[in-house]
Amino acid sequence: MDVIGIGETMISLTPDKNGLIRQTSSFEPRVAGTETNTLIGLSRLGHKTGFISRLGDDELGAMVLKELRGEGVDTTLIEFDSSHQTGLFLKEIINESDVHVYYYRQHSAASQMDPDLLDENYISSASYLFVTGITPAISESCRQTIFTAIKMAKKNGVKIVFDPNIRKKLWSELEAKQTLLDIVKLSDIILPGISEGKFLFDSDNPAKIGNKCLELGAELAVVKLGENGAYYCSSNQSDYVPSFPVKQVIDPVGAGDAFAAGLLSGLIDELSIDQAVKRACITGGYATTFIGDYEGFPDRTRFQRLSSPSSTEDVSR
Repeated sequence: MDVIGIGETMISLTPDKNGLIRQTSSFEPRVAGTETNTLIGLSRLGHKTGFISRLGDDELGAMVLKELRGEGVDTTLIEFDSSHQTGLFLKEIINESDVHVYYYRQHSAASQMDPDLLDENYISSASYLFVTGITPAISESCRQTIFTAIKMAKKNGVKIVFDPNIRKKLWSELEAKQTLLDIVKLSDIILPGISEGKFLFDSDNPAKIGNKCLELGAELAVVKLGENGAYYCSSNQSDYVPSFPVKQVIDPVGAGDAFAAGLLSGLIDELSIDQAVKRACITGGYATTFIGDYEGFPDRTRFQRLSSPSSTEDVSR
C-alpha cells in the first residue's frame, strides 16, 4: 500500500447553477471528503491507497462505498454504523472566488470513530499515513483515533503526512491550535496554507511558516500559495515553484487535496522535491477547472499531457 488515509467522507449536495442556495431548483449529490479526495487523486495516478472510516448503514453510505471502490481505493477498514447517519454538506458557489460550504455532520457515523477501528498491520503496510486537521476536530474519539494511528505508523516506520486543513467552527481556537501543533510535532511532511500558517505560527511569510515546521521536527514542509504556486523547504534546500496556469477557475474546492495527491505521487515515484512540488501544482491547478471536489483530478495519461512542454491541453473548461 502506498498511502492510507483516515477521516470522514460525506455526500456533497451541489446546486444545479451558481448563486445563492435559495435560488436553486435542484442539487446533484457527489461524494466528497478531504482524505478520500487525495486518495482518489493518488489512485488515478496509479498508486495503491486505502481508507479507514465509519459510514452510516444507509443509502448515502452505500453511495460513498460504491464511489471509493470504483476509484480503486481499498475499503477493507470502513465500518458501517446502523445507529448514526452518513454526513452531508451543501456547497454554494456564488462565483469562482466566492464559495460557501455548509456542513451537517453532527453525530455522524464518522464522528463515532474510535481507536478500536484501527488495525496496526494494515497501517504498517503503507509507505505514508495521510491525516488532516479536520478529523481530530469532529469528536474526542476521533482525536484519539488520529493520535493512535500516528503512533502505530511511527512505530512501523510509516511517514506521517499532515494537512492542517483548519475548521474553526468545529472547536475552540485554543484547542485547535494545541492539537494541530501536537500533530505537527509528530509529522514528517506538513502541507499548510498561508491562513493555516498564520493561525499556527502567527506568520504569513511562507519561509517562516516552513521553517517553523522544520523546527518542530518535520523533514519537509510545502506551503500552498494558491495562484502563486508553492514554497517548499527541507533541511538542505528550499525554493518557490510557480502555479500551473489555467484560463478560468470553475470550482476551487478540492484543489488542496489534488495538490497533496500530486506531491505524494511525486515522492512515491522518487522524484526530486522540486519536481514533486511541480507535480502538485499541476494537479492542484487543473482540479480547479472542474465542478466537484475530485472530478477534475487527472489520471496518469492526462497528467503526462498536462506536464509536457509541448502540451496543447485546453484547461479553460
